[in-house]
Amino acid sequence: MECQIPEKNADDSEVLEILKQARTIAVVGVSHKEDRDSHNVAKYLKEHGYKMIPVNPKYKEVLGEPCYPNLAAVPERIDIVDIFRNIEAIPGIVDEAIAAGAGCVWMQLGLAHNEAADKARRAGLNVVMSKCAKVEHQRFKKEGCL
Repeated sequence: MECQIPEKNADDSEVLEILKQARTIAVVGVSHKEDRDSHNVAKYLKEHGYKMIPVNPKYKEVLGEPCYPNLAAVPERIDIVDIFRNIEAIPGIVDEAIAAGAGCVWMQLGLAHNEAADKARRAGLNVVMSKCAKVEHQRFKKEGCL
């Protein structure tokens, strides 16, 4: 399956509100390798006041935080599920996010899955597709909004 073009996506005001309200961000597919985007985004989010929760069954710890094998194993409420996985994994991750009671699914830059996004919205979650949480946060911070 190829990445899709978002049919409906969060606009700037929605993205800003999501970033303002969020406290915990689960980074699904995070890597311990410093040259990976997932690692750099997770590090940035942690350094900018969010509780970053690494999710990857390969690791016990990432960036000094306990790493969980999946969203169901995370013992606290998740505000944003930030997805760094291949497009085929997105529907399952969205199902996990819904089951976990997350507030938002965020598909990283280059990732969009319209059917999974619609399912998340029907379950009451906010959805951001094909945007980088780090880039958006930096942009709003530079504009003085965060």
